[in-house]
Order: sequence, then C-alpha cells, then structure tokens
Amino acid sequence: MAVNFVRTLILIITLMVLMRLMGKREIGEMQPYEFVITLIIADLACIPMADVSIPLTYGIVAIICVFLLHQILVILEQSGSIVRRIISGKPSVVINQNGVDVVELRRNNLGVDDLIESLRTAGYFTFDDVSYAIYETNGSLSAMPNTNKNNVSNSIPLLIVSEGKIEYHNLKLIDSTKEKIERFIKKQNCTLKKTEVLTIDGDGRVYFKEKNKKYKITKFELKEGASW
Repeated sequence: MAVNFVRTLILIITLMVLMRLMGKREIGEMQPYEFVITLIIADLACIPMADVSIPLTYGIVAIICVFLLHQILVILEQSGSIVRRIISGKPSVVINQNGVDVVELRRNNLGVDDLIESLRTAGYFTFDDVSYAIYETNGSLSAMPNTNKNNVSNSIPLLIVSEGKIEYHNLKLIDSTKEKIERFIKKQNCTLKKTEVLTIDGDGRVYFKEKNKKYKITKFELKEGASW
C-alpha cells in the first residue's frame, strides 16, 4: 500500500510539473495536438500507477518523451504560418456577409444545429445577429455583432429546414406542415433541396438562405395561437 502511494505521488508530481511547463491554457483553448498529447500523458501515467510490476521509470521516461514531442511541435508551430496551419489547422468563417456558409460547416464536420448551439453559447439567438462568425482552431466560436440590425426578436427562432431537409420536430412546434413550408419556399423562387437554412421565430420572422445566394429576412404567416 505504501509503495502504491509513493509511486502515485511521484507520478502526480511529475504530471503537475510537466503540465505547468506546457502552459496555462484551459482545455477549451487547447489546439488539437495539445489535447491529444494531454490524453496520452494521462494514459501513460495510469499504467505504472495501477501496475506495480512495471518500473516507475518506464512511465516517467515515456511521459517526458511525449512532453518533449509537445515542445518540438510548439516550436514548429511558432516557426511560421504554413507550419502552423499544417499542425493546428486554420480558422473557419462559418457566417459571412452572405449568411451561413454550409460548405465551410461541412469541412469542419459540423451541421447547422452545431452552429446554432455555439451561437447561443456566445449570446446570439438568430443568424443575422452577427455579421461574421468564426470557428477558431481550438474549436471556440468568435462572433462579430451585426450593428445594422434594428429589430429584436421576442422568441427563439426554430430551425425548420437544414441543408434541404425539413426538421419535422420543429415543424410540429410551429403548428405547420411540409406542404406549407414548400409553398413558402416556392414563393422565394427556390426549392426545398436548394434551401440551406430556414428558421422561423414566434413573430413569423424568417431567416432564409438559398444555396449560393445571400440570405434574406422575410415573413411567414403562422397559424393563430402557434407559440413555443
């Protein structure tokens, strides 16, 4: 028991020192390679901690080797923008002056729902609340407020169409039908398949984004009494 305690104490102290040397970033601010290295270091520490038959030095040496690899990657990342892009990737502009960029979302294995969640976390509830939104290389979202927007919505917009597909759960919440949505889209000189994003709030305010076109704000006649 005493041996396990001492081994664990040594490994914890080693980890604390190395993590301190790696910097003060929070988990959410880590680059992808930093997060992977942190997981590997934690896993390497668990093996000698749980199995006393494994020499403690094996675990410590392995952890130090991974730490040195981290330091090499940091130096390479700081050596130039090209290397930095290879190692950490580059920021992705997912909302621009034309609206939601579905193609850029797909490149990052994200959907419109993921973008909505990130915007809400940042304090924005409609796509046109922001002029630009950028997913940073560490996965966080940075947004520039749309200073030209005057009206404020009194309800949360619901995603009705995402990448040409109707969200039937939300369609039920607004007490409407697929046929009505398709007729509305047809009035916009568009088709369901070409509709990348369509949201509707409790006032009937619509954010409509057609493929390869700038978004527009329009109106949808909600059924009387529809609320959420």
